[in-house]
Amino acid sequence: MRSGVRLGIDVGKARVGVARTDFHGILATPVETVPRSTTGSADIQRILAIAAETDAIEFVVGLPLSMSGGSTPSTDDANAFALQLAAAVDHPVRMIDERLTTVSAQAALHRTGKNTKNSRSVIDQVAAVILLQHALDVERSSGNPPGLLVDPNQGLTRD
Repeated sequence: MRSGVRLGIDVGKARVGVARTDFHGILATPVETVPRSTTGSADIQRILAIAAETDAIEFVVGLPLSMSGGSTPSTDDANAFALQLAAAVDHPVRMIDERLTTVSAQAALHRTGKNTKNSRSVIDQVAAVILLQHALDVERSSGNPPGLLVDPNQGLTRD
C-alpha cells in the first residue's frame, strides 16, 4: 500500500463532495462540500487548496456509470471535471466506478435519523468517503493503484 494522503472527489451538478485519507491510506474521512462552479473554476481552486493543506499525493474522482456500466450525462460531467483537475495538478488523478455511492450515503444517513433534504451537503461528503474507501480497499487487495488514470491530453487510460 502506497503512503500519502489521497482526496476523494464526488462530482455532482450542484456540489462536489470531498474526502481524504490518512497518510497510511487506511481510512477515508469527510472533509468538505464545495459548491460547484458554473463559470470559472472556483471549485477546482478550492479542491487544490484542500490538496495543498493536506499534502495530497493523488485524487480519486468518482465515475458515475449507469447500472449496466454505460455512460450517462453525469459520466460525461465527471469526466470533464476530472480532465480539468488533471490539467491543473502535478499529481495523478484517477477515476473509479462509483455506482450506488450516493444511494449508500443516503441510506447511511437515514439509518442515523437524518433526512435527505436537510443533509444534501453531508451526503456528498459521505459519497466521497465511500468511493475513496472503496479505492483504498481495491489497492490494498490488488497491490495496484485503483481505477483509471486521467491523462489531461488523452482522457482515461490504464497504467
